[in-house]
Amino acid sequence: MAFGADYNPEQWPRETWDEDVRLMREAGVTVVSLAIFSWARLQPERDSWNFDWLDEVIDLLHANGIAVDLGTATASPPPWLVTEHPEILPITHDGSTLWPGGRQHWRPTSPVFREHALRLVTAMAERYRDHPAICAWHVSNELGCHNIYDYSDDAARAFRGWLTARYGSIEALNDAWGTDFWSQRYTRFEQILPPRQAAANPNPTQQLDFKRFSSDALKQYLRAERDILHRITPGVPVTTNFMVMPGITAMNYADWAAEVDFVANDHYVVPGPQARDELSFSANLTGNIAGGKPWFLMEHSTSAVNWQPINTPKKPGALRRDSLTHVAHGADAVCFFQWRQSKAGAEKFHSAMVPHAGEDSPIFRDVVSLGSELGALSSVVGARRRKAAAAIIFDWDSLWASEQDSHPTERLRYKQEALDWYSAFLALGIRADVVPSAADLDGYSLVVAPILYSVPAVLKARLETYVGSGGHLVTGYFSGITDEHDHIWLGGYPGALADLLGIRIDEFGPLADGDEVGLDNGTTATLWADRVRPVADGVEVLARYATGDQAGDAAITRRAVGAGSAAYVGARLGAEGLEPVLADLAARAGVASELPVGLRGAVEQAIRADDDGDYVFLINRTDAAVDISGVDGETLTGEETTLAPRSVAVRRYVRTPGA
Repeated sequence: MAFGADYNPEQWPRETWDEDVRLMREAGVTVVSLAIFSWARLQPERDSWNFDWLDEVIDLLHANGIAVDLGTATASPPPWLVTEHPEILPITHDGSTLWPGGRQHWRPTSPVFREHALRLVTAMAERYRDHPAICAWHVSNELGCHNIYDYSDDAARAFRGWLTARYGSIEALNDAWGTDFWSQRYTRFEQILPPRQAAANPNPTQQLDFKRFSSDALKQYLRAERDILHRITPGVPVTTNFMVMPGITAMNYADWAAEVDFVANDHYVVPGPQARDELSFSANLTGNIAGGKPWFLMEHSTSAVNWQPINTPKKPGALRRDSLTHVAHGADAVCFFQWRQSKAGAEKFHSAMVPHAGEDSPIFRDVVSLGSELGALSSVVGARRRKAAAAIIFDWDSLWASEQDSHPTERLRYKQEALDWYSAFLALGIRADVVPSAADLDGYSLVVAPILYSVPAVLKARLETYVGSGGHLVTGYFSGITDEHDHIWLGGYPGALADLLGIRIDEFGPLADGDEVGLDNGTTATLWADRVRPVADGVEVLARYATGDQAGDAAITRRAVGAGSAAYVGARLGAEGLEPVLADLAARAGVASELPVGLRGAVEQAIRADDDGDYVFLINRTDAAVDISGVDGETLTGEETTLAPRSVAVRRYVRTPGA
């Protein structure tokens, strides 16, 4: 089980390096990410190079048994490059320049930036191609965190090329974008611009395509670095750190996963009532982006971060719980930002493995304890996530398109609705996978597709086949509305899914801020309340509205289709409101919790499996102790009988041969 952090020795005097490796060995550190933000030191001027310090650090780490995930150092260009070539700086939608002084001040489509960045990548690869310490290459850092959307002339040219490849002809683009609306019809691709600030909201399909293009542009840049590294160092795997975490939605990581040799992710907890559930949700999704294979937790925090309005420290036990939750969902590495807490710079108040207080501190003692515990879990390495009986579909096109302007409400949040369903699964003690929309649905008895706004014909057919083959589909408000071009499916809402569900909705049901509508099952709708009209035989109304103008109308329906079914939840009920609805639908689909009754809701269960058996992770979701004495298996780590608040226990089950 790999254990480590981002390491930034260039921030410290040489004598600190020896202290660092001593403490790394004490903590059980096995790998560090190095040189991520070192371009200005490695290449202080255009034709001046300085690798001596990096040579010394890599040799020192190797001599102490610590592997290096070597950054290509291209995340932030040095001052000389920006001074010579200000045309690499990103441009915002209103024409403002993003100036240097922070990080990631470069255009993903800039040929000038790419020329200089790839020159550095080549120099790095050639210098360290045979160094035994290098276990992986780390392309750039958090691609798109600050520069995903660039509206410059470079971006405009690249966008036109992307559109030409996508549509082939200007006629096809006009049809896809619906350009006869507002006299936007184009006669040449050269007339097209990114959706810059305009007198009115830009064309919605143009906006959606620009989001797709922007994710693809960074993916192409990732490929450019990767291809150089593969050519020069073919035996060294290449990755980059994704950011499947709160607030990051612009990069389609399911689409990027095939471009790296192993998936790596950064995750930071954002405080709130669903913070623990969101961590599990993101780790779960990361594991399924990786196709169930083990992945690498590249960054998370030992305690407080520095970029939230209020940065509270983690509670006792949270460092361990957060780390092991990622392991539970497939991580074979636990790494932090960063090794030693900085004394200067923008992140000097961000926690680290070695805090400002040094080794005589609770954080460092917790780090040492975690390193020892991860060593005891070495047999988990390589075990894959065990597929659950239920799944939640996560669809980037629906996320991007459903939250655009000029919609029934601007309050809708795609990821929040998906998280609410996940919280409901956790509250019921039912394991559920969070899977990209392109994932194979075979083997899932129950599939939930919240706010599946964008449904191309291919996805429509897949869902119909899934239900027709005996699967149980659950979807909800603002689903089935458009195709891949953001064109409305005609014939009544929910559009592409209307016939499968056997219902019609004549008008959308967004609710004003503060408005609530009660249902006869005791739940309450906010934000959205569709008035659902059953139109096909066999549609069962599971709940009706009890209050408001909607009183008496159907709110939740289910239709049996062969051996399967299709259910519709027409209101936003929140995590607690979804619990009884999900309990009913899961029971009808034959999906139940694997946990003893007394643990359901209090404990999250995640399972990794190898050829011989299962590793069952029991994660306490509460701030109270939980009795787990009724769960069988050999305890590899954690408590035997009483799971402490915010604690995790790992049990090993060995299968009987032939079982």
